[in-house]
Formats: sequence, structure tokens, C-alpha cells
Amino acid sequence: MKLSKLLERLPHRILCGDPETEISEVVYDSRKVTAGSVFVCIPGTVVDGHRFMEAAAETGAAAIVTQSDHEIPDALLKREHLAVVQTDNCRYALAILSAASFGYPADHLPVVGVTGTKGKTTTTYMIKSILENAGKKVGLIGTIEVDTASRRIPANNTTPESYLVQKYLREMLDNGCDLAVMEVSSQALMMDRTAGIEFEIGVFTNIEPDHIGPNEHKDFEEYLQCKSLLFRQCRHGIFNADDEHFEKILEGHTCSVETISAKDKADYYADHIKHVYEPGYLGVRYDLHGKKEFPVELDIPGLFTVYNSLTSIAVASHFGVSEEDILPAMKKARVKGRVEIIDVSDDYTLMIDYAHNAMALRSLLETLRDYEPKRLVCVFGCGGNRARDRRFEMGEVSGKLADLTIITSDNPRYEEPLAIIEDIKTGIGRTDGKYIEIADRKEAIRYAMHNAEKGDVIVLAGKGHEDYQEIKGVHYPMDERVLIREILEEDGRIEN
Repeated sequence: MKLSKLLERLPHRILCGDPETEISEVVYDSRKVTAGSVFVCIPGTVVDGHRFMEAAAETGAAAIVTQSDHEIPDALLKREHLAVVQTDNCRYALAILSAASFGYPADHLPVVGVTGTKGKTTTTYMIKSILENAGKKVGLIGTIEVDTASRRIPANNTTPESYLVQKYLREMLDNGCDLAVMEVSSQALMMDRTAGIEFEIGVFTNIEPDHIGPNEHKDFEEYLQCKSLLFRQCRHGIFNADDEHFEKILEGHTCSVETISAKDKADYYADHIKHVYEPGYLGVRYDLHGKKEFPVELDIPGLFTVYNSLTSIAVASHFGVSEEDILPAMKKARVKGRVEIIDVSDDYTLMIDYAHNAMALRSLLETLRDYEPKRLVCVFGCGGNRARDRRFEMGEVSGKLADLTIITSDNPRYEEPLAIIEDIKTGIGRTDGKYIEIADRKEAIRYAMHNAEKGDVIVLAGKGHEDYQEIKGVHYPMDERVLIREILEEDGRIEN
């Protein structure tokens, strides 16, 4: 592809070289530069790609894209057979060049983007389940995995780098997908990872203070503003009107608007919400009103499930999916590690959830409290090499809301597990909550199962979909589903 074709949707200045230069590929890692490629200099938080301009030219790059606030060495501008392009934002440039290099896949593939503090993962899986039940082929990009309809790739980020987003969308299109559903993080919006995509639908689930820190957002206002960017980049928006920041998220929107609610009338709203609890089963029922009218039952507990399902129904309705296709899909929608109930006993309920910070844990435990279990037992640890405040906060939340906390190990990374446990105990010490500590996670789960009482709800929090434990830089296999099965085999309750 010619350089001029790659640049056709990007505001730019060519400082030297031939715009008709043939380009073999787009590269943003200098170590992957090959002859004929265009190297985009990304000013990263740790390493600035502009440091490698000359090395990229030496390796054979046919063009280099630089940011206007960086100086270009004279020697580079005088180099034969090298085009140097200047633009105002290289992250944006990478997204636009990547989209061009893959033939602008989002121009031909409707994309649904879901943003919010909580609920992104579950909502994307619900949407996918409903649409697939209606006979559509759906690609997915999210926190757990990327599914291109021909392969599934474990995810490293909620929203990958823009080049990978475009690559995956191209693969989905080539595999015959009818549409794609993706989680869109605030970081992705801030860093232009989704630039060049006009989303068919943008979804807002909710927003609470999160991801505030030196390597993320400087304050809540910036976090909120970044979330709102999605709604200047989509044709149609679906919003949780119950969120207290709904009006702020709407500011500057350029899309049409639909609303969902579990409190008041909206385009899609829930009425007569009822928690369903039987030993080994938690669910929720409600009557849907507004643009669709029918009863809904889900095998996932909690008010947040009501919101996620309302959003999913609104998205499905946009694509013409009928009630007959929606209802069975809602019943079977499951997300690994998100309020995932493991069938082990008719006497008590055991579930796995990814709640790994105080806000998520509080939301989960408050939801489970609504089901009035005999006891609510919380098994959790905290990751090492992360903010210590998280440990104090999670300990305090569990101490207040759980009847028994079993403190164990999570991903200690380069810290000592017992030191992390001591910090969690400090948080629990601010409450009257009962706790025990069992550092070995399998033994902690075994204790919870062996000491369960009829009517208990036991939640294993923090690991969720993860199938490893990180210790001193090494990922050791550890899947809680496997641990539970091993315990049942060792107890002679199932055959190995």
C-alpha cells in the first residue's frame, strides 16, 4: 500500500520523501521494523519511540511518523529513500494508519462498544449470547479474551493497542462476522486505541471513582471525560439513566440516545424486580417495559444483572432480535469468573468472582446480602506490588459485610504472601468481622467447603477468570475450578 493511501484520513505534513512510497506494514515497536515498513514513534509513559527513529531508518523503514512536538535530526531528513511524516498525535496516527492498512474494517463491520466502571465484560457476553442465538456471527474484544470467530486469544488489556484492534476487526470481517462487540476502557479512549472506528452503538453502564492514579487518570473528572468520548464516536448511544453522572456523560454527545433504568420509566425499564434464591442457585426476575414488554428471568444474581440485561436487550433490539431469541439466550449467558456459580452442593452456594478491589467487592457482597443467606463467607486475598490501601479497604469491606472472611493468597508477585495478609488483617481490624487466615488458596477453599452450613453463600473473590498464580515473576497454573474439582475428588464426592 502506498504511504499516501495510509495517510488519507490523517492530518499530516510530509517533511521529506515520496508520498507514493510503497509501505509493507505499520510498526510501532522499533524491534519489529522491517524493510519497507512505516515506523510510528509512540511517546510512551516509559520509553519514547522517537528515541529509535534513526535505528528504524537503519533497519530499513521506508517511512517514519513523528509527533510535531519532537525535533527531527537533520541527518534523518536528508536520508535517501526515507519519508518523514509529522502529525500532532502519534497515538491517533497509529490508529488511523492501522485502520487504513487493514482496509478500514469498521466501515464494513458494525461495532458495539461498551464502556463503564463495572459491567462491561458481562454485558458484552450477554450481547454476544443473544445475537448468536438469533443466528448472527459475533466477534468479541474484551478483558478476558479476543474471539475472532476462528481463534480465541487471552487478553492482556481490556482494550488492546489500536493496531491490534484493527487487526482483530479485519480477522472478524474475513471470518464472516456480522458484527463485533468490544469493551472500551477509559484508557483506550484517552490513548486513541479506538480512533478511526465509528461505533454503531456505544453503551454506558455506570461510572464510579476508579483508575485514578499516576499511571491512569489524574482525577475523577478526567476519568469521566474520557468515558464520555465514546459518545462522540458512535451513531447510537444506550445509557444507564440511573447513574448519578448520566448527564455529565451525555455532555458533548453526537449520537442518538436511548435509556435504560431499574428505577424509573425509560426506553427500556425493569419493574417488579425479584431476587430468586434456592440453595445452589441465585437469580433474578423482572418485568420489562418500554420499547419491549415481556418477563425476564436470569440465572445470575443481583441488581447489576438487571442493568446488564436491560442494556443487552436494548442492543439486541437495535439489530431486530425478537423476544423469542432474547429470552433463552439470557438464561444461558455466562461469563467465566463473573458471579460464576459452581455446582457442588444442594446445601450451599459456591461462586467465583473477579472482584479484586474494594468497590467491586462491596458491590458483590451487598448484592449477595440481599439474598439473605444463612452466612455470607468471603474467601479472598490481594495482589502484591499494588497499592497497599487496596488491602486495607478490601479487608474493611469484607469485615463489615461478610459473616466470615477467610484471608488467603492471590497473586503475591514479588511480595511475601504473609505480609499482604497482615495488611488485609489491619483493614478487618477496623470492624467486628470474624476471620481466619489460610495462606494456601486451595486449603482456604477446602476449609470453606468443609465448614459450609446449609443456606450459606461462599464467594471466592479476586481471581475470577484467571488460571494462574503469579509468584516472583512466574505464572504457576492455578484455576479455582480445578482446585474445587480436586477437593471434591480427594473427598471422594466425584471420581477423578
